[in-house]
Amino acid sequence: QLVESGGGLVQAGGSLRLSCAASRRTISTYSMGWFRQAPGKEREFVGSINWSGGATYYADFVKGRFIISRDNAKNTVYLQMNSLKPEDTAVYYCAASRVDGISEYISRYDFWGQGTQVTVSS
Repeated sequence: QLVESGGGLVQAGGSLRLSCAASRRTISTYSMGWFRQAPGKEREFVGSINWSGGATYYADFVKGRFIISRDNAKNTVYLQMNSLKPEDTAVYYCAASRVDGISEYISRYDFWGQGTQVTVSS
């Protein structure tokens, strides 16, 4: 089970750090991804990190603003979001994949969290 936290309301230009904690499984052998879904839109890829944390990959619209990291000892993955924009408003989901490596494909991921709401005001 994956549980996201850290969402909330922030002004444009602000920062938030989302956490994704795993229970009942160890995430050290899972690649992890972050996705988001805005109202009326499809779920979209935000970024991904491999098992070791040595490789990351981001959607173009977050490059230079968002950073994914992981602490396998704490069984937690993070999404640091900086320079937030109103268009970043969405429910953010973390997901785990049994396959090592980074991926932007939803079908690649085996387990999902329930999501956490991020709202960026202008």
